[in-house]
Amino acid sequence: MPISVLVVDDSAFFRQQIVSMLRGHPELRVAGTASHGKEAVEQALRLKPDVITMDYEMPVMDGISAVREIMARQPTPILMFSSLTTSGARVTLDALDAGAVDYLPKFRENMADNAQLKQQLIDKLVAVVKRGGKGQPLASGTAAKTAPTPFRQPRLSPRPELIMVGTSTGGPVALQKFLTRLPASFDIPLLLVQHMPAAFTGPFAERLNRQCQIQVAEADNNALIERGKALLAPGGQQMMLASRERVRVLAGDERLNYKPSVDLSFGSAAKYYRNRVLAIVMTGMGADGREGARMLKKAGATVWTQESNSCVIDGMPASVRKEGMSDADIPLDDLAQVLLKAL
Repeated sequence: MPISVLVVDDSAFFRQQIVSMLRGHPELRVAGTASHGKEAVEQALRLKPDVITMDYEMPVMDGISAVREIMARQPTPILMFSSLTTSGARVTLDALDAGAVDYLPKFRENMADNAQLKQQLIDKLVAVVKRGGKGQPLASGTAAKTAPTPFRQPRLSPRPELIMVGTSTGGPVALQKFLTRLPASFDIPLLLVQHMPAAFTGPFAERLNRQCQIQVAEADNNALIERGKALLAPGGQQMMLASRERVRVLAGDERLNYKPSVDLSFGSAAKYYRNRVLAIVMTGMGADGREGARMLKKAGATVWTQESNSCVIDGMPASVRKEGMSDADIPLDDLAQVLLKAL
């Protein structure tokens, strides 16, 4: 059966745009539309769609309130449409905290004519439903998640001098869950690569810094790699190591699909830290991080992956796992504790 989609937006123009983007796709069916959050909740309860696209600025009930109510009453994967502004970023991060699975930028042009946005939307809708994002029930006819793979407490020898984390879809919530469980005494520097637009990484780093006991900041060019501090790669750019002490932030290379790229950051760490790196590949679509992990493994580094069932999308971790490069496959809820015990 096709995946049923509920489209929520207060603008009749944008509702029609999204419907047009989905119409005719063999795996998708528009089950209904809603013009505000209250109607979205009512439609979610009545139609029980497999997935919902949600605007955030609407009358009667805003998108974040609607996400919270839907997740409490009829848990459903929800994809937010977000403006590429700092305020849009903050609202989107609030929506992810409320239970939304992921987000897409909302352009003020004719979205139906934007082939790249259309493909991103379709890919994400299909992926989050087939994976049953954030532990929500899978749609009928989609593949079930695999049984958890038992793991032994991994050892870290030699002790890492740098921890690198790469993530994409589902990453903001996963990073928050992992980093907030690290104590203020944690003394290893972290470099974080999360696929995000340029307007999002600054507010995301600020949010993490408020929530975490360790320091978190968006990286700028020549930033110091400091013990007990996490640097987040800026959106739309690339973060590489310039030495063992500093990072280099470069303009996004148009030849690379991801800006920032996990592969590029991981690969540069192999040069300077070699076997003293712990790389962690977390939830995300695609395979970014696989080739960077390969370079790190050749240098003798350790690579961990987030266990499949705890991922929103098990694309990036699976790509590393399938190549036999994962030294430990760890559920998200256990990751911080396992790391601290291994150290």
